[in-house]
Amino acid sequence: MIPSGIMKPPRGKLPLPIIIITTCVLVFVAILYAERLSFLSSKSIFKFKPCPRQITKPKSSDKKADEEVVIVNASSWIDDRFDFDPEECNVANGKWVFNSSVTPLYSDISCPYVDRQFSCVKNGRNDSDYRHWEWQPEDCTLPRFNPELALRKLQGKRLLFVGDSLQRNQWESFVCLVEWVIPHKHKSMRLGRVHSVFTAKAYNATIEFYWAPYLVESNSDIDIIDIRKRIIKVDAIAERAKNWTGVDILVFNTYVWWMSGIRIKTIWGSFANGQEGYEEFDTPIAYKLALKTWANWIDSTINPNKTRVFFTTMSPTHTRSQDWGNMENVKCFNETKPVRKKQHWGTGSDKRIMSVVSKVVKEMKVPVAFINITQLSEYRTDGHSSVYTETGGKLLTEEERADPQNADCIHWCLPGVPDTWNQILLAML
Repeated sequence: MIPSGIMKPPRGKLPLPIIIITTCVLVFVAILYAERLSFLSSKSIFKFKPCPRQITKPKSSDKKADEEVVIVNASSWIDDRFDFDPEECNVANGKWVFNSSVTPLYSDISCPYVDRQFSCVKNGRNDSDYRHWEWQPEDCTLPRFNPELALRKLQGKRLLFVGDSLQRNQWESFVCLVEWVIPHKHKSMRLGRVHSVFTAKAYNATIEFYWAPYLVESNSDIDIIDIRKRIIKVDAIAERAKNWTGVDILVFNTYVWWMSGIRIKTIWGSFANGQEGYEEFDTPIAYKLALKTWANWIDSTINPNKTRVFFTTMSPTHTRSQDWGNMENVKCFNETKPVRKKQHWGTGSDKRIMSVVSKVVKEMKVPVAFINITQLSEYRTDGHSSVYTETGGKLLTEEERADPQNADCIHWCLPGVPDTWNQILLAML
């Protein structure tokens, strides 16, 4: 007998709460099952990518091994779980995370293409922490650099870096990141005073560098002269740019050569009159005149359906240690860790120049994508060549290394910070 205060459920029917819970469980199991099947078919609703392939890496110490396959576990450095969307990810907003388990894909000893200017380990740098920092954006996952993926994306294409020695820094980084997966007989390098070409023969691809520190012409492009005597021909680019046509991916930069601290001498037309007829402008004005010449050439020459154009934002210099709280005026000498202050911005990055670039590019017809390296590089006072470099073609002596004022706080050690720039570039391709 049922007590009078309790209702008896209708015979043959389950209570509503049990029905709801059971339905939710079945739907959840069905979603998991469907996702499992779609994952296996590489068509996941979460856009999962296939598991990483095994990477073949040549042993640099043995040329015979260049032709053999050496299997390495790529899963530790390829994050293949997420699609990177440069439109949604602000790579400038993030932090450097130390990861001792991740080692660079190359060294300045294993890669034969690193200039002595950037070969910090070979030049005597003993600390290694600067090689184990990873950039971690706050609102997305930046995929690690996959050399095989890079080469597949470049198959049948030309990638050309155009700019100054910082652009050469980035070019050498890219070459070293990919060259180790290519057998010795299937790659070559042709070094030139102005134009250098690395060829990945098996992929019919080239990774090139063209020296043009101002992008436009000057009287100091080839035979470098005293800063005070340099004159920039702000309306002339055709002679340089004729070597940039027929390229699939163009990556430009120009910054550090403009930051001389003095007014820029500019001229229109011929250099025939020597220093007569030039005008002096403040740096942002001269820079804008030159960049507009570059932009007009891009808009009038480049077919965006055939060529992608990138612009690497300014690489910061760290020549004033007071910017990050070191009042001893020692530049970047003996720095071993990144600056931890959020949004740190030093005097080595000129926001006026950043504004000029932004405004000029915004008015262009051909799309130009920014490789936004400035903020993330601002933190890396530890990553420069410092005193582990050369000057005037000679390595610094022990006595010279002891003087902080000899530190190169403009260029970067390789491997190092430029590898992250290329990590961003590859994610954007």
